[in-house]
Amino acid sequence: MNQSASQTNTAANGIMTATLYMVGAQVIYAIVNFTYDVLTNPWNPMLADAKMSSSSAVFWQYLIATLFALPLIMRIGLHHLKTTHPWLHELRALASALGAQVFVFGFASGVPVWQMVGLLLTGPFFVIAGSVLFLGEKLTTTRLLASVVAFIGAFMIVGIGGGGFTFASLLPVAAAALWSATTVISKYLSRDETPESLTLYLLLLIVVNHAAIGIVLGVLALALPGVLPAGLSTGIDFGLPSGDAVYWMVFLGLITAMTQYLLWSAYNLADATYLQPFDDIKVPLNVLMGWLLLSQVPGIWFWPGAALILGASLYIATRENRA
Repeated sequence: MNQSASQTNTAANGIMTATLYMVGAQVIYAIVNFTYDVLTNPWNPMLADAKMSSSSAVFWQYLIATLFALPLIMRIGLHHLKTTHPWLHELRALASALGAQVFVFGFASGVPVWQMVGLLLTGPFFVIAGSVLFLGEKLTTTRLLASVVAFIGAFMIVGIGGGGFTFASLLPVAAAALWSATTVISKYLSRDETPESLTLYLLLLIVVNHAAIGIVLGVLALALPGVLPAGLSTGIDFGLPSGDAVYWMVFLGLITAMTQYLLWSAYNLADATYLQPFDDIKVPLNVLMGWLLLSQVPGIWFWPGAALILGASLYIATRENRA
């Protein structure tokens, strides 16, 4: 009896710790997005003389984060690099890197934080589409209806047809689609690979892919001047940021590594299905931070749109967990 009670308490403590880790990761994620805005948004008055292109900012962010994450990498162990799917690991890292590049370019284009984060909520429905198309999963009526409702919510958040809509408003949707591709590839790899292998390959390959993307964008910017937006790339711009931006960039890399550690620890302690709803905490946290620190007030249709997306996500999770 005592042993059973002890095991129950241990499990409960593990779940509570995982919850705290997940919530902590979402708080840091809101700070990450604020820092993106400071470093890249030309309309943000902070660091006005030291703005970075989005491709340069993301490269340095993940390079510094990888250095800070070395203890986590060593803790996982390099023996987990053994795999039979090296190219799928690379494709997964490339999709993740492209998602980050597109997402940060959204900030460099002046898209407000509340719109960026609200539209990321469409991600689970891209995962549904990818799982049906590439993994052979069944498209149920529940999944189809929930996806339709979610994208109606996305249209409300974007404000298509209103004066505040620009094509840059679609960048977070593109980022959600790319990050969903990462998730779909992860689901396929998880049939043969361990969670440690998936984590390790992403940590090690992500910065390599950011460097490659930066070089490609830089070459295009030099070869076709004026074609690429300056907020995306101005050339082979891997130089360290100037002035106080250096401290902001080191801070960004540190908290990115902290987020990776917290998420890795949370998923080691509790099931993904339990933790997923806590991921949605990022919406009010980011809206609050954008309002308090950036004076960005959500549009009138933001909350109804976000409610539709969140409601559809929670509905499908509840229905399918019962099944």
